[in-house]
Amino acid sequence: MNDMTQDNSLSRDREDLIEGRNAVQEALKAGRTIDKLYVARGDTDRTLARILQKARDRGIVITECDRRKLDAMSATGAHQGIIAQAAMREYSSVENMLALAESRGEPPFLIVCDEIADPHNLGAILRTAECVGAHGVLIPKRRSAGLTAIVDKASAGAAEHMLVARVTNLPETLKEMKKKGLWVYGTAADGTGALWKTDMRGPVCLVIGSEGFGMGRLVAEQCDVTVSIPLRGKVTSLNASTAAAVMMYEILRQRSTGNEG
Repeated sequence: MNDMTQDNSLSRDREDLIEGRNAVQEALKAGRTIDKLYVARGDTDRTLARILQKARDRGIVITECDRRKLDAMSATGAHQGIIAQAAMREYSSVENMLALAESRGEPPFLIVCDEIADPHNLGAILRTAECVGAHGVLIPKRRSAGLTAIVDKASAGAAEHMLVARVTNLPETLKEMKKKGLWVYGTAADGTGALWKTDMRGPVCLVIGSEGFGMGRLVAEQCDVTVSIPLRGKVTSLNASTAAAVMMYEILRQRSTGNEG
C-alpha cells in the first residue's frame, strides 16, 4: 500500500471530520463540539456566510486554506469547500433510545442495521430514520460502517440528530429488546408477512439486512415477523437503504392513521 492510498484509507475511516455544507450546518444546530473549520480560500456565498457566522458566534476557529488541502483531507471527495474537525462522535445506548421514546409519549421505533458495510447506505438509512422520527439506530461493532465523514455526508447531516448505538452482539441485543416488549420485524424476500398487511403500530424494532446477504441466520432467528416488500418488475431486490425507507414510511403511515392495511 503506498502512502497516498494509506492516507486516503485513514481519512475514510475517521469519525472526527464533517464534510459539506448541510452536514456542517446540522452539526452546528445539534451542538456538536467543533474544534476547527477549514474553508476554501475565496469561497463566498450566503449559505457559507451563515455557517461561518454561526461558527464565529460559538468561538470556533476558522482557517482559510487552499482547496487542494481540503481535497487531501476529504474522505467524501465532495466537501463543497468546507470541512469541520470535530470531537469524536459519542455513541448512544438502547436505554437512551427507549428513554427518548418514553419522553415523547411514543411506542419505541428502533432500526437495526445488520452489517450494512456501505457508508452511503448507512448514511441514507440514518437520514430516513431521522425524517420518520425513529428513536435510534443500532449497528454492530464489527463488519459495519461507523459514523464516518462519508456516512455523515450521505445522511445530509441527519446523523447529527440521530441516536446511534454500537453493539457487540446483535442477536443478544434483539433478545433483550423483545424482553422489553418490542416486536422485531425483519425484511426478507421470502418474508412470511406481506408489507401492506402486517401490523407494525406497536413497539417496533426493524431489522435491515446487509447489502449482499440480507439478515444473518442468528439475527433472522430473533425476528418475530419477516416482511416482504412487493416487487413487480424484473429486478429481484431493492437496495438496502431503499428497502429501509419503504419499511420505515409504512410504519410511519400506520402510526399516523392507526391503520395497518
